[in-house]
Amino acid sequence: MKKLFYSLLLVFFFTASYSQWLWDFGLAVGASNYLGDIGGKEKTRRDFVADMKLAKTRWNVGGFARYKWRPRISIKLALDYLRLEGDDKLSTNPGRRARNLNFRNDMFDMAFTAEWFFYENNDLGNTYRYRNGFRAYIFGGVGGYYSNPKGNLNGEWIKLRPLQTEGIAYKPIGVNIPLGVGFYFTLEKKHRIGWELNWRTTFTDYLDDISGNYPDQAPGNSLSETMSYRTEELGPNYPDNAYLSHGWGQKRGDKTHNDSYMTMNLSYSYVMRGKSSFYRSRYGHFFSKKKRGATRKIRAKF
Repeated sequence: MKKLFYSLLLVFFFTASYSQWLWDFGLAVGASNYLGDIGGKEKTRRDFVADMKLAKTRWNVGGFARYKWRPRISIKLALDYLRLEGDDKLSTNPGRRARNLNFRNDMFDMAFTAEWFFYENNDLGNTYRYRNGFRAYIFGGVGGYYSNPKGNLNGEWIKLRPLQTEGIAYKPIGVNIPLGVGFYFTLEKKHRIGWELNWRTTFTDYLDDISGNYPDQAPGNSLSETMSYRTEELGPNYPDNAYLSHGWGQKRGDKTHNDSYMTMNLSYSYVMRGKSSFYRSRYGHFFSKKKRGATRKIRAKF
């Protein structure tokens, strides 16, 4: 995974040194949420946004570099830092509330995507100056993430992956498939203001540290036991059926569906309109049709 990302970075920076007028570089800020084993209302798991808890919408910040590869296609490399969060206390489903789990996951996400422009207007206002424009696009690609779920215990956030709360060891790094839609306005040929919705499908069910069953027996580590089975924290006055539906060896999550997450961002980027001085001094002569030392013939016009 690391070698792939380093290779993509080298390709981007090498290309940028030769053709910066086709690039824009920017920052993005927005919101994030997820679809996993925590959320929903009175029902069990539902697909897509129906199972999200808007109250647990959190932040996302990032940066990106975009290269116009073809007239209607751009490619982009983006790095995001985002937070996912969930708590069974917000659900009205009895089984989920009795489970009494929570998590927070501060993630790094890097993605390489291609944007296809299905609509564009390069002269907003019909000024014939082509200084302001608009483009709308859909995109898809491949990405990777670093995941680090934590659980809240008496106000302290505890790392859950090392505890193996379900007796399963899972990796912190994984692959995802980003898909989405977006648009941006180009102002004065240099400034771009954009909006983007990005949905990432993953191949793991452990972004929230919940997937299958409780371990068959209580772990030997007391902290692992505490963070794995938290129904008893509800106290003796909680309905008895809560303790019947949760216990060692019983169902803890839904392992038939993997987790996914979404970001919605506003962005600003600056368009590199001309060749850099570095380009002209180091590489310009390789692409110039005129040889060094040659003089151009001037013909008189009669």
